[in-house]
Formats: sequence, structure tokens, C-alpha cells
Amino acid sequence: MRFVLILMVLLLTLTGCVSEQPVLENHEWKVSPLFKSDSYTMIGEEGKIGFIYDDGEVVRFYPNKEQKYMWHFWAQTPQETQKLFGKKVKIIGVSKQTGEKVNVIEGGIGIPNTAIKDNDKVGRMPSTMSLPSKGLWRLEAYVDEKLFGSVVVEVH
Repeated sequence: MRFVLILMVLLLTLTGCVSEQPVLENHEWKVSPLFKSDSYTMIGEEGKIGFIYDDGEVVRFYPNKEQKYMWHFWAQTPQETQKLFGKKVKIIGVSKQTGEKVNVIEGGIGIPNTAIKDNDKVGRMPSTMSLPSKGLWRLEAYVDEKLFGSVVVEVH
């Protein structure tokens, strides 16, 4: 009985010491869903992270073809989203097929023009992205070196 009690206390202590790792939203390697934000179709996680993308032939990913995309970042509240403005962003691409990791882009979330109504409720970052090979790729977005979220895309 004493052994069981000691074991339970030890397990509870160890559980409290485990460092919390961020959970990737799309860990199943499924292409992220499309959603609407204002008049734009986007890919990612609605209300969290995404970029303008409609899976049309013009904006699809093709190996080594650079395309322009506008990233969007939302926090839990508009006030928390505003704290993202001016932060550094790094996007890392991870290939499902090979495990290869590539630095896709480094940039920053812009500071919006507050003269435009509701322009301060989302963080935006323009980008030019390219991925090196066909298949599924997870685009992991790090804001100030902390994982913010991820988007899974298919390179055709």
C-alpha cells in the first residue's frame, strides 16, 4: 500500500514537471480546410491562422514556383491580436513524404492603418512562398519563435 502511494505521488509530481509543447492543429496530414474571411477564401484554421488561397490553378503550389500569399493571424481577442502587430514571423515547411524541413519565409506582422475601419482585428503578413517538391507540406508559423499554428497544403 505504501508503495502504491509513493508511486502515485511520484507520478503526479512528474506530470506537473512535463513541459507543455504546442499542439499542431493539423497533425493528421490532411490538407487544411478552406474558409471565408470577409470577401476572401482562405486556407488554414478559421479564426486562428490562414492565408488567401482558393485552390485554383493560379494560386496552387507547384514545385519551385514562387507565388504571393497574404497571411492572416488572429488571437483570442482583438486586443490580443493587436499585440501581434510588429512581431517577427518565420514559416517552416515540413514535407510529409521526406521529412525535409525548409525555411519558407521570414517576415513580420504589419502594423495596420487604423484609419480603415476594423483593420486592426487581424494581423497580416504579405509573403512570396515556394516549396521544393510535390506532396503534402505543413507550413508551421512561428511568431517571435513560438509556434502559433500550422497550415497543410498540397504541392501539385
